[in-house]
Amino acid sequence: MTYIAKPKFQHPGLPKNDLGYTHRDYEGKVSTLCAGCGHDSITASIIEACFQLSIEPHRVAKISGIGCSSKTPDYFLGNSHGFNSVHGRMPSVLTGANLANRELIYLGVSGDGDSASIGFGQFAHSIRRGVNMAYIVENNGVYGLTKGQFSATADRGSKSKKGVLNTDNAIDLVAIALQLGASYVARSFSGDKNQLVPLIAGAIQHKGAAFIDVVSPCVAFNNHAGSTKSFDYVREHNDAVNRLDVITLPRSYCLLSSHFSGRLSRWFMPMSRSSIRKIVVCSRSARSKHCAAISKLSAGSSGNSRMCLVSPCEA
Repeated sequence: MTYIAKPKFQHPGLPKNDLGYTHRDYEGKVSTLCAGCGHDSITASIIEACFQLSIEPHRVAKISGIGCSSKTPDYFLGNSHGFNSVHGRMPSVLTGANLANRELIYLGVSGDGDSASIGFGQFAHSIRRGVNMAYIVENNGVYGLTKGQFSATADRGSKSKKGVLNTDNAIDLVAIALQLGASYVARSFSGDKNQLVPLIAGAIQHKGAAFIDVVSPCVAFNNHAGSTKSFDYVREHNDAVNRLDVITLPRSYCLLSSHFSGRLSRWFMPMSRSSIRKIVVCSRSARSKHCAAISKLSAGSSGNSRMCLVSPCEA
């Protein structure tokens, strides 16, 4: 519970990132969510992504709405900026904060009810405007705080805990984000940390509207047989198209890929601003083929340049 403080003592041998921070420096309060909640796994993935990227917590502004998902920012990055807004209004608050201070990293955390129902218009306009943010929806298909009613993302034919079938069509937030022009769109599963961590890291580094829909089972009201968002169902149907990872990109050059088929179309592009970074996506077979080209590019850049590559995390 939140009144139980985490001990300040930590093992001196905990791994540290480039800033000298440990994972503890990216944590928040003790979670009050149900034991086994998928949202806590997303929190752990956000902590891991920020640790790997060596982000200073005070450079992050985390904005949320209302719901189980919107409670989670209290559980990570305890030393960052934060604002818990009203139901469905997180995108507007984030947009206003972004206008006031463009130097911060903006992390919007919302839920399927918060973004696909009462906040659907807010979600759509923030995406179409291309607000510079990482927008994460923790999608469990139900209203967990009000005893498990279907949300707008619940799949047609999915069964509630009481045995009622959902007869409404689902809103696909990923399809909507693509249609509205989001420049970084992904869907993942809270139970697949190997996939989710690099996706979050990529979204944080991306310049523009980055949107991730994370299927996150509700253990209290939507984790039973017949639910299409239960742990068992998602694990059975979770076929990762590619295994991705994130490392650093040169500030003065960019490597781009057009597809994942193993033939990687690439070209080098001088950038007018040294601070611009792009994300590179490579398939497993293409990664080794182009390592020499990437190394040559890195060597030809200035001494303080950094390389950022998205490539498969499996060897």
